[in-house]
Amino acid sequence: MPVTVKLDAMLAARSMTLTELATTIDITLANLSILKTGKAKAIRFSTLEALCTALECQPGDLLQFED
Repeated sequence: MPVTVKLDAMLAARSMTLTELATTIDITLANLSILKTGKAKAIRFSTLEALCTALECQPGDLLQFED
């Protein structure tokens, strides 16, 4: 998948766990794990907005295009 979600770096920079983020944005840990491991085929704008709000970042900080 050429577009990946860079959750590991964002969580490490904020000293936040995946579980804490899942609780904060009210998403299941399983679904957040799918995003984190690059297995997601799509992401809703509402989920992206919640991630950006919780992590205090921009969408471009979370998404990366890989060749």
